[in-house]
Amino acid sequence: MKKCVLCILTFLCFLIPESGNGQNNSAKKRTIVTTDGEVDDVDTFIRLLLYANEFNIEGLIYSSSQWHYKGDGKGTLFTSEMENTAKRYGKRADLRWPGTTWMQEYINKYALVYNNLTIHAKGYPIPEYLQSIVKVGNIDFEGEMAKNTDGSDFIKKILLDNNPEPVYLQIWGGTNTVARALKSIEEEYKPTKDWESVYKKVSQKAIIYAVLDQDATYQKYIAKNWKEIRVLYNSDQFWSFAYPWPKVVPTELQPYLRGDWFAKNIRFNHGALLDGYYLWGDGRQIEGDPEHTHGNMEEAKKYGFTQYDFISEGDSPAFLYLVDVGLRSLENGSYGGWGGRMVQSKSNPFRWEDGKHVTDFNPFTKTDDAAYPQTRWIDVIQNDFAVRADWCVKSYKDANHPPLVKLNHQQNLTAKPGSIVKLSGDASDPDGDKLLYHWWQYEEVGTCKSKVAIQGATDKTSQFKMPENILKGETIHIILEVKDSQAKSLTRYQRVIITGQ
Repeated sequence: MKKCVLCILTFLCFLIPESGNGQNNSAKKRTIVTTDGEVDDVDTFIRLLLYANEFNIEGLIYSSSQWHYKGDGKGTLFTSEMENTAKRYGKRADLRWPGTTWMQEYINKYALVYNNLTIHAKGYPIPEYLQSIVKVGNIDFEGEMAKNTDGSDFIKKILLDNNPEPVYLQIWGGTNTVARALKSIEEEYKPTKDWESVYKKVSQKAIIYAVLDQDATYQKYIAKNWKEIRVLYNSDQFWSFAYPWPKVVPTELQPYLRGDWFAKNIRFNHGALLDGYYLWGDGRQIEGDPEHTHGNMEEAKKYGFTQYDFISEGDSPAFLYLVDVGLRSLENGSYGGWGGRMVQSKSNPFRWEDGKHVTDFNPFTKTDDAAYPQTRWIDVIQNDFAVRADWCVKSYKDANHPPLVKLNHQQNLTAKPGSIVKLSGDASDPDGDKLLYHWWQYEEVGTCKSKVAIQGATDKTSQFKMPENILKGETIHIILEVKDSQAKSLTRYQRVIITGQ
């Protein structure tokens, strides 16, 4: 009976279309998370739970990586395939393994703030559902994909189900559990007449968002055997959310990552879930990971950090990519948004990458910056995080909520060279806040590289003259950014793409 009630509640939970993003998204994206449990994964997981109403979480899978594995329990020594890791750790029977209970423990903390979260936005999954989708994948060693596991079988089942909607596979550690799921599909169906249709179905459904290669299974197996699976590969921009952030994030934006900000807005007085958020010098230690010394204040000082400074959430761009704030980045990774900006690989049309060649102009350093496609959103992302933290403990009237932004015309327009393009948008705010409008050109994204002068850039309506030299088919991207007037201001967008005729 209890199982039936859980199924009914889960079904009803995901029927609710509304979310807290302030946008009219018709369907939330399906996603599965794989994690090796490093401290930055834990902090990413906490933030993900605050955004769990924005997408359909269908699996939470423990996996391994070059940095974390459990061992086989037999004392078998293992040497990493990754040169730097092998040199650092040598042969190990296990490596910094945080266990397979920490996600469940944090879901229990989520349960304590769940009712308050649902006051502010619909669509949050019930804690019992989240507990039911936690599975243990391939964790014995880095890159181990020789055997089926509960986690790999669970991924396999979802990739083979009859729901044709894409499944975003977030890789916070190694790709080995996903690789094992794909390998078991290949082993079962390749000898049959159904292989061609199964291969096509899975290739069209699976979308991998990987933060670095943290084992070799993508390169050795997936890339060779599942060439048409789409991949979003973040190897550079995520560093603005990772350990070396002081060297990556502009000084002017770093207050949003410092201890004063986190102590006030996140760590304290925001309920059980945020009580578990790790910060520099917080006096806490992850069991099983002796290299997690960030809680030691002397260690913090040694690396130039102050108490409660941000440590890392290197994997957060993987789920922020799925949060629809109006930037349309899910349509095309090159459009850019809260999950970074990636361009299509010239050698593999199914792969999208960042890298040193994908840059945005950094107005603080006056340079083209490979990290700025991500760091440009730091302040608005952090304010959004702070508001979600408030949702854990505050009433609706005492918390902020995002504006709803819309265009008064189509998202995609066409115009001739030299013609005047008129733009119009509107927004409403659930809290009755004053709203600030800003139209701006995302110059790096448009294929027409001419800069346009927007008249009425801070009004609801604006206009600009199309460049005389724009070629047919070239594009200009204009962002309508709307920000509310509260201290922890929330920002939402619409994007207009104008194509030359």
